[in-house]
Amino acid sequence: MDRVLSEEIETYIRTYHSLLRSTGWVRVRAFEEAHIFSDSSLHAGARFARPDVAAFAYSAARLPDCMPLVRRVVMGQSHEHFESAGFRVQSWTLVRTRGRRRPLRWDGRETLAVFLTSTSDIDDLIPILTAYQIEWNKLHRLLERSTLGERLRLAPDVDSIEVPIEELEATLAVSPQDARNLLVALGPSPGLGLREIASHPLDLSVRMLAGSYSQYQRAAQRWWTGVDAGYLQKEEPRRRPVYFVSSNTHSLSNLLGGYARAHEETIVAFARAQNPENLAPRLEAARARGDEAEYHNILYYLLRELIHRAPDAREKRREVLEYDAAGGIVTLESPGRIDVSAQVIEIRKLDPARIDPRVRFPGMERLAQSDAVILNIDYPLGMAAYHHLSRLGQGVGEIRGIYVMGKAATLNGRVGDVMISSEVYDEHSRNVYYFRNCFHASDVQPYLREGSVFDNQKALSARGSFLQNWRYMHTYYREGYTVLEMEAGPYLSAIYELVFPGRHPTDEVVHLSNATPFEVGILHYASDTPYSRRQTLLSKSLSFFGVESTYGCAIAIARRILENEANRIGPP
Repeated sequence: MDRVLSEEIETYIRTYHSLLRSTGWVRVRAFEEAHIFSDSSLHAGARFARPDVAAFAYSAARLPDCMPLVRRVVMGQSHEHFESAGFRVQSWTLVRTRGRRRPLRWDGRETLAVFLTSTSDIDDLIPILTAYQIEWNKLHRLLERSTLGERLRLAPDVDSIEVPIEELEATLAVSPQDARNLLVALGPSPGLGLREIASHPLDLSVRMLAGSYSQYQRAAQRWWTGVDAGYLQKEEPRRRPVYFVSSNTHSLSNLLGGYARAHEETIVAFARAQNPENLAPRLEAARARGDEAEYHNILYYLLRELIHRAPDAREKRREVLEYDAAGGIVTLESPGRIDVSAQVIEIRKLDPARIDPRVRFPGMERLAQSDAVILNIDYPLGMAAYHHLSRLGQGVGEIRGIYVMGKAATLNGRVGDVMISSEVYDEHSRNVYYFRNCFHASDVQPYLREGSVFDNQKALSARGSFLQNWRYMHTYYREGYTVLEMEAGPYLSAIYELVFPGRHPTDEVVHLSNATPFEVGILHYASDTPYSRRQTLLSKSLSFFGVESTYGCAIAIARRILENEANRIGPP
């Protein structure tokens, strides 16, 4: 199909990629004009003087909590790159973000180092930094001349800063919800963030260390080296057959490992004591009426909260991982120092008694004869998906299935719905991929109550979440593309190279339906409705709301794999 990326978006992408070729520091303000005139749907208020708190909150959630202190951001592909440029990142503090699994190091002062695993990291990070700076400076102009701003600047220490919601709302001329969202966006020390905003305008600089396509491949190789150690076995066959899954590191382990259900009383007691997101009454009600599906979904969600809030969080997480490992699920965290964790699940070691009742089926005992593993990875961002699957395909034995589960925006559904596509347009390769999706609506719908399932959809793999505007979305919508995401296209490009002798083509129609010797299944659950005024990704986190669709997809994938493997083994 004709490429329909809008001229404004194209200009923006060309602007930052060309400027980042410079060997020196580039001020983020150089990107601002192109960013503003791209009319990004995620930054609808970019042109206006009034703060777009939703865009600021979205950006802040994908940057570390130390960001209010940062003035320089340096991007590179490896420790060697940073060290050769004079950045001793090995000794810097490892920092994380709430919304992206991107390796980051902070020097404790004003410099942040960002490790890149694909070009998608650039397409993601630069618009985030630019939106963050634009909105910071709007907030600064309002706080600078206010009594609240003066009080923030004169506060003797961060802990003494109290910011009444009503005063923040009045000073910034925003809604009460926006005022609350701003405080949440500034992380565990909102007073520090507000004091920094009130004290000075933001003038970030970025630097891109010389990089190459081969360096991205080397990063994928380092990742696979870390995974391979857990995948290889001593006896023959050393390289076991694989069912590949790209999802997250909690869904399959909860469904197949059973820790949450085995420790339900501990989780229930935690819910009663702390009542995160007001879920305790809902948990008690589901338990009282014998609603196992909802009860287990809430248990799984609360287990994550329990680990995060535990005084000994690291020890609690180690306990969960050891329990899972005893049941055949081994988690490899950040293999090769690449922040894409993996799980090696030995099917023959799974205990049917531990498996979620929704995944069980008659004849599961046959799985004890299985020689295969499920290799599940924490889904990478954009083109990193291509590099990781390509490298995995070179290192494993037989591939028996490839299954992808991820978030997407929907142009015709609601948050919490599930979309099943059989056609994908990939903006990276400009290919249209047709494939036989092994999943149908009937595979997922039994596990959803609130959401709907739509199969036979068409998906668009975009370059970045900010790199879309209304004209862009409307044009694709007219062509029938209703699912906007970032990984399906790169995965399909990698799948092409697993079954054909050459590199994937560009700007072609590619039919994979009858080409793959393994089945392919792709499921997306809706986290955003950009065409709807009801709710958007900017202002609504999925939180517990997304648990039902997440586990609906994960159950469908787990059942598909285990039933296929049982059928392959044959009758008891």
